[in-house]
Amino acid sequence: MCWDDANCLVAIAGAGAIPPLVQLLGPGSTAHVQEVAAVALGTLVQNPTNAVTIAAAGAIPPLVQLLGPGSTADVQRNAAAALVCLAQNADNQVTIAAAGAIPPPVQLLGPGFAADVQKAAAAALKFLGENADNAVTIAAAGAIPALVMLPGSGFAADVQKATAVVLGCLAQNANNKVTIAAAGAIPLLVQLAQPGSAAAKLTQDVATAVLRDLGKGNADNRAAVAALIRD
Repeated sequence: MCWDDANCLVAIAGAGAIPPLVQLLGPGSTAHVQEVAAVALGTLVQNPTNAVTIAAAGAIPPLVQLLGPGSTADVQRNAAAALVCLAQNADNQVTIAAAGAIPPPVQLLGPGFAADVQKAAAAALKFLGENADNAVTIAAAGAIPALVMLPGSGFAADVQKATAVVLGCLAQNANNKVTIAAAGAIPLLVQLAQPGSAAAKLTQDVATAVLRDLGKGNADNRAAVAALIRD
């Protein structure tokens, strides 16, 4: 299969593959078939034109359904990954949120889920949170405390970075800055930002940028960061 060939992705979609794949996401399919369909759509969606076609074919509601507790971890991870790609389109960010996609990935951040599922959920929330209204909804759904607790569940490097990236996206909202600090994120971010920490260099850079954003227009957050750095 030529999944890594951009022209091939266009050809597959042009041959009419998208609507049948969307149908296979439905409850009449086995978990394995749903997983394979989600993977295929998650690959095809990497072409911007295909992303529009996939959304228009009605893929978003069944993908959101597959994030729920009735799905296997593999199906949840691949459905979230497909939504991540779709959410890189601004119009799709609105459509995905309207389909009820924000609460399910917040639930997938919980300690009972594998790190790769948590990472995919965090990535979906990151792109959805680029929309200002979605950022408010994500915070209201309880994502911030869940994100702050994530790195403590084993400190997987990918999860650390995903946590910092999502918090940075949410920190563009003034009210969220207060909520993020109240949830205990500042000590975590300071720890991740330290040059001598176990976090990867990219994670350190992201955490530093988030701390900077949290301090913009918020004197209490700036003071909290400064106190921890002094210590």
